[in-house]
Amino acid sequence: MAHTQVLLREDIDNLGARGEIVRVKAGYARNYLLPRKLAVEATANNVRQIEGERAALAKREAKERSTAELQASQLSKLTLKFERKVGEAGVLYGSVTSMDIAHELEAQGYEIDRRKIALREPIKRFGRYTVPVRLHREVTVELPINVLGEGGVEIDLEALQGEATQEAPVAASSEGTSESTSE
Repeated sequence: MAHTQVLLREDIDNLGARGEIVRVKAGYARNYLLPRKLAVEATANNVRQIEGERAALAKREAKERSTAELQASQLSKLTLKFERKVGEAGVLYGSVTSMDIAHELEAQGYEIDRRKIALREPIKRFGRYTVPVRLHREVTVELPINVLGEGGVEIDLEALQGEATQEAPVAASSEGTSESTSE
């Protein structure tokens, strides 16, 4: 299998940070990274150009992080409420997806891309959930979500399922996934 080295122009999960030189399969670079301008070929000229831009990149990174931290402090005070039709045993007829959460945040004045909402699978039961929203590589906020019955009715979850508070299904991340068995 042919591999090539590319210089990353943006942060890419499970691959690397902006400005790093990484080794990837040639097809991944040719068909995904290069056309989307997420990376450039790691030639001597491109490396020199990035070195020249490194100060501007560090300044931009600091600005993005401070903006994300400010937004995180605002989002931490927010609780989203969703009303859905309920079926048997507290199961929703629809579900609450990351797209629904993004639309609700937009209605409240926050422009957040749905891909930053780390929901592995849609919420299909009533209750209170916490959903992580990754605003920046180093800034994540836990967003409380309350799923109610139609008309804003709180369902007695303890009677229906035995527990009132649940954790939302979270997307698997690369952090902490390497398991080692030392005996």
